Amino acid sequence: MNKSAQITSSASNRKRTSQYVAFGLFRLLSLCVVLILFAILGFIIYKGVGVINWEFISSAPREGMTAGGIWPAIVGTFYLMVGSALFAFPIGVMSGIYMNEYAPKGKLVRFIRVMTNNLSGIPSIVFGLFGMALFVNYLGFGDSILAGSLTLGLLCVPIVIRTTEEALKAIPDTLREGSRALGATKLQTIWHVILPMAMPNVITGLILALGRVSGETAPILFTCAAYFLPQLPQSVLDQCMALPYHLYVISTSGIDMEAQLPIAYGTALVLILIVLAVNLLANALRKYFEKKVKMH
Repeated sequence: MNKSAQITSSASNRKRTSQYVAFGLFRLLSLCVVLILFAILGFIIYKGVGVINWEFISSAPREGMTAGGIWPAIVGTFYLMVGSALFAFPIGVMSGIYMNEYAPKGKLVRFIRVMTNNLSGIPSIVFGLFGMALFVNYLGFGDSILAGSLTLGLLCVPIVIRTTEEALKAIPDTLREGSRALGATKLQTIWHVILPMAMPNVITGLILALGRVSGETAPILFTCAAYFLPQLPQSVLDQCMALPYHLYVISTSGIDMEAQLPIAYGTALVLILIVLAVNLLANALRKYFEKKVKMH
């Protein structure tokens, strides 16, 4: 074997070795992340599964939250998620459509996009303080489901806007041009062609935003959450219990921390299951809309 062939073979061996090392490192890091995730989930399941039963799910807390269940907190969390979706979805989707389909490309759009990204990164406690100042005090909604839903909706809006915009960008321009060539207006093209094709990603973004909202504590702490409210709310202007705040309360304060700690783990497990269900719903809706688009 000549010298040049030896050099080439040596360089090839070094490349393969470095590739194996890099891939091995990536696999190790991925495995560590998965192991940490399973360790956290396993710990919560181990500590909380013994508490969960039908009474825990369907009854109200009692005896200073050292006994009973979390039904009012589950209902309150559901109300807040639905209320925030009703607020965030129309505004976020329409804003995303305007940004991608109507707004002239230039400094204004870039500025709006930068500000939207910045809003996505603002800590949730800042949204909570803003919601308390605007909805609770200035508009006079008080501590209520309405104020909490609007505050959480503001938290969702930037995510829905960016998801909608990216979903619309993924649709080829040839479809827009073909629709317009057949005589459809721009609005008809968006409504009947573009939006149905982008809907799987739009719905996924909304559901994932709601998954984040379901675990937020700071915004509802300032706008709607009650420390102890065993009865269900009667209107959108009532306070409500919510799982994240209830978990915080029974983990940090109370009359008997030893009795409350198992309830805290059970509450955490229920909250994780709700977030998991929301993510599974996102995947199911995505597949449903993708199938519907392919059929048409």
